[in-house]
Amino acid sequence: MATPTLTRPAPGTTTAGNPKIRQPRKKPSIGRIAAVIVAAFIAVLWLIPFAWATATAFKTETDAAAPDVTWLPPSGFTPDAFVKVFQDGNIPLWTWNSLYTSAAITAITLVISALVAYALSRIDFKGKKVLMTVIIASIIIPPPVLIIPLFYQMLSLNLIDTSWAIILPQVIHPAMVFVLKKFFDQIPRELEEAAVMDGASRLRIFTQIILPLSRPILAAVAIFVFIGAWNNFLWPFIATNDGNLLTLPVGLQTIKSAYGIQYAQNMASALLAALPLIVVFLFFQRQIIKGVATTGLAGT
Repeated sequence: MATPTLTRPAPGTTTAGNPKIRQPRKKPSIGRIAAVIVAAFIAVLWLIPFAWATATAFKTETDAAAPDVTWLPPSGFTPDAFVKVFQDGNIPLWTWNSLYTSAAITAITLVISALVAYALSRIDFKGKKVLMTVIIASIIIPPPVLIIPLFYQMLSLNLIDTSWAIILPQVIHPAMVFVLKKFFDQIPRELEEAAVMDGASRLRIFTQIILPLSRPILAAVAIFVFIGAWNNFLWPFIATNDGNLLTLPVGLQTIKSAYGIQYAQNMASALLAALPLIVVFLFFQRQIIKGVATTGLAGT
């Protein structure tokens, strides 16, 4: 004897064959509407300078320096400023230098910060509180204060005018150690205890349990470190004199004209320097938002 089978009705239909009754949509609350309006207003405030920079970059130098402020130039838009920047500077080489130095800084920073944060979060050792205090205190030290000691340190190691002179001083980020440590504290210790009972070593626990659970914060930290390394102008400017080692922000500053300030050319240089970061944000904005929202990064 065959047993009857129960089937669920298809979505959008009822058991009696009557059409599905649509639920009335909830009206947005006043608070939500106000939040959207404020967010849109802030977005417009941010977009206006960017739009003005873009419009200026596509103007002629005469129109860009004109006393009358206009969005639409009388001579029309032209890419001459970008062409001039590419002719006067080695943009591909500078972009590559910025790319691989920023990537190396990001990778080394992630490894160092994650290991230190895990040790502070899970291992009890003598001087742990003192070390944590030093890390928190070092967050408030302005980076320019350390430029002279770092320069003499790189000079004593014969690393000036090398890529390592740009990379090594930027791989220590106390703020990122603090953020990762706070995230590791939230991971249940029961997971590690179960792994220890199965015979897992601490290194295996770190690589196979802690790191996979920390992907959102690791992605957010990596993006923030990459952006900071890419935008860094002062230290690469001091650490290198070789034209073949210039990063993009430093190299663009060497493109100067003998005829005064070239507004269109300066705006074109700024857009070229910001374009890779805009692309990074567009591709990884979900990871940035998720990392900030789920780890408390905004409040640290």
